[in-house]
Amino acid sequence: MLTIIILTRDEEQNLVHALRSLRGLDADVWVVDSGSTDRTVEIALGHGCHVLHREWTTYAGQFNWALGQIEARTPWCMRLDADERLTPALVEELRSRLPEIGPDVTGLQVRRRVHFWGRWIRHGGFYPTWLLRIWRTGTARCEGRWMDEHMIVDRGRILSLEGDIIDENHKGLGFWTIKHEGYASREVRDLLRVEQGGPGDGPAAQAGRRRWAKEHVYVRSPRLWRAGAYWFMRYILQRGFLDGREGLVFHFLQAFWYRFLVDAKLIEEERRSSSQDAAEVGPGPVNRPG
Repeated sequence: MLTIIILTRDEEQNLVHALRSLRGLDADVWVVDSGSTDRTVEIALGHGCHVLHREWTTYAGQFNWALGQIEARTPWCMRLDADERLTPALVEELRSRLPEIGPDVTGLQVRRRVHFWGRWIRHGGFYPTWLLRIWRTGTARCEGRWMDEHMIVDRGRILSLEGDIIDENHKGLGFWTIKHEGYASREVRDLLRVEQGGPGDGPAAQAGRRRWAKEHVYVRSPRLWRAGAYWFMRYILQRGFLDGREGLVFHFLQAFWYRFLVDAKLIEEERRSSSQDAAEVGPGPVNRPG
């Protein structure tokens, strides 16, 4: 009924939760690992998954490679991150609805719930976040971005499901901050492309209103200061404070610290590029005394 693809690297603490949530589905699970040194591969094999190995490139590059390698024998495919799991309601919905969906529908979107320190982050504009995660086999690809990459279907209608996916990192705050430091470096590349007027990738309707707001409003706002404005919108105007102590930490780190770090890295990258350009041009002509 369903082929599920999961990309991994050192995900033993998260992967077990993802795979347990798939019980009850008639699913063919493929794990694409990029050099794990923990028990990730052992856990995947122990749950009956197929395992492929490939050195990491980018998320989009890795996922599109997997799509080309896997001979899916099911009518539907699904993208699931290692730190995500399906709710029981979504499992039941997939079991009952997938066989009945007409051929004109090629994509299914689900809501993502973010959990932080065990608490569901309901406010601050974080729920619902709709993501296209299920598609009819052979109709989708992952758009080629450094960050915030979406699945894009090339034809057909998209339906929304009622069940949710839960996004919850079980590896601790240290890992969370290290991961987002890496995200910041990758996002700088996308922001530079947008600021320089580069083309997007994929239909805007599928990327969503948040993508539009980021590329047409946020990018044009003053750097560094926009991180504070974004945090204020999330935590005050969109009532992120209702998420309690967990929400205070999450919204500050995700809305302010991360965005401020992206802008700082963006400025640093431009300073580095300017220095390199100046070095390549070299010093001007020297006036020698006659």
